[in-house]
Amino acid sequence: MNSNLDLQSAIDALDLYGYEKKHSTDLEQARNKQQMAKYIGSLDYSLRRLQILQETVNELVEEKKYELTRQENIQTFKTKIINISREFNMSYADVLDVMAVLEQK
Repeated sequence: MNSNLDLQSAIDALDLYGYEKKHSTDLEQARNKQQMAKYIGSLDYSLRRLQILQETVNELVEEKKYELTRQENIQTFKTKIINISREFNMSYADVLDVMAVLEQK
C-alpha cells in the first residue's frame, strides 16, 4: 500500500511539473510573440539593454537566414549535379571530377 501511495505522489509531482512547465514564463517555453513579449517584459530591462538585445536578435536572425540560404544553394547545386550525372549516365563522383578538371583549365 505504501508503494502505491509513493507511486501516486510521484505521478502527481510529475503532472504538476508538466503543468508548471507549460505555464511558465520561461523563454524556452515561449512559442509565440505574446509569450515572448511577456517573458522579455518580466526581465525589466532598461531601454539600452533592450536595444542591445534587439541588435543581438537581429544579428542572429540574419545569421540563420544566411545559413538557410547557403544550405538551400548547396542542395540546389547537388541536385543539378545529380541531374547532370543522370543525363550523361555518369556517377556523381565522375561529374565532380570533370568539373574539377574544367576548373583547372
